[in-house]
Amino acid sequence: MKAKNRDQSLSDSRELDGSYDQLTDSEEDDFELSTVCHRPESMDKLQEQTKFTKKELQVLYRGFKNFSVFTFVSQECPSGVVNEENFKNIYSQFFPQGDSSMYAHFLFEAFDTNKNGSVSFEDFVFGLSIILRGTINDRLNWAFNLYDLNKDGCITKEEMLDIMTSIYDMMGKYTYPTMQDDAPRDHVESFFQKMDRNKDGVVTVEEFIESCKKDENIMQSMQLFDNVI
Repeated sequence: MKAKNRDQSLSDSRELDGSYDQLTDSEEDDFELSTVCHRPESMDKLQEQTKFTKKELQVLYRGFKNFSVFTFVSQECPSGVVNEENFKNIYSQFFPQGDSSMYAHFLFEAFDTNKNGSVSFEDFVFGLSIILRGTINDRLNWAFNLYDLNKDGCITKEEMLDIMTSIYDMMGKYTYPTMQDDAPRDHVESFFQKMDRNKDGVVTVEEFIESCKKDENIMQSMQLFDNVI
């Protein structure tokens, strides 16, 4: 029974990887996949649970596997998942001019839905499906969850300041025009002036979604994700 489950897991991974194609199939691929500890769910199941096609899932899996192969449970066993340290290292390559570690931490927390300290391919692709293919409400709910750091159902000024500070740190000190030190706090005040409708000092998910939908710039920026893949 264990051998059968292992063979099925390997088959699922090879299907995602596209290695069923004779042009890409090889003994080396088999060896690599057989040593990966975490194997993703079947292609059919992932297609049902996300809004990606089979080809898109294969492309995403190849990219994710290249990242996760550097995270090890032991020297003999690549984990097949990305931990927070590795996630930060990956993210820092996109923002070499600044310090992206804190924003990457917040982003990692949003993807790590199981709160087990790692992001699997399933975690990654479920989140990406919402961001790229979800409805406006789905995307805004995901963004709200990112900003709601303690997950209590509302965004405080302190939470928003932490997020804004991490974004400004990520962009670096040498942007043009130069950003002032008090820019994150000014951004938070503007955010709350616009979104805290009942002026109780916190922004609920209802206030957040309603305000975002009325902001033309936010709506236009969200449309930029529509054709990413």
